[in-house]
Formats: sequence, C-alpha cells, structure tokens
Amino acid sequence: MDVLLSQIPGFGTILAQTIRDPDVLGQMEAAFKNFIESGQVWALLIGLFLGYTFRGFTSYGR
Repeated sequence: MDVLLSQIPGFGTILAQTIRDPDVLGQMEAAFKNFIESGQVWALLIGLFLGYTFRGFTSYGR
C-alpha cells in the first residue's frame, strides 16, 4: 500500500496542508453576504429571467 501511495504525485502535499481558517460556515456566510451586498444576486435573477425568456423564443413547438 505504501508503494501505491508513494507513486501518486503530490499525495503527501495534500495531506500536509494546514487549514488557516477552519470556520467554514463563517466563510460561507461572508461569501453570501458579499453576494447580496455587491448586487450579484440581481445579475443572477436577471440572467435567469432572460435565459428563460430566450429559451421560450427559441424552442419551436415544445
């Protein structure tokens, strides 16, 4: 088994990484807050609406 694991490039590097900020939920909350405050949510909603509308124009007979 050790021979197999030693053949994988970078395997030891993956296991040896340190986590700088283990607060995953806090990071997700901050990212979502930034998503809302930066106005990206409006771009998402407008894009979904336009994409759905465009799909309706381009689908023939369905």
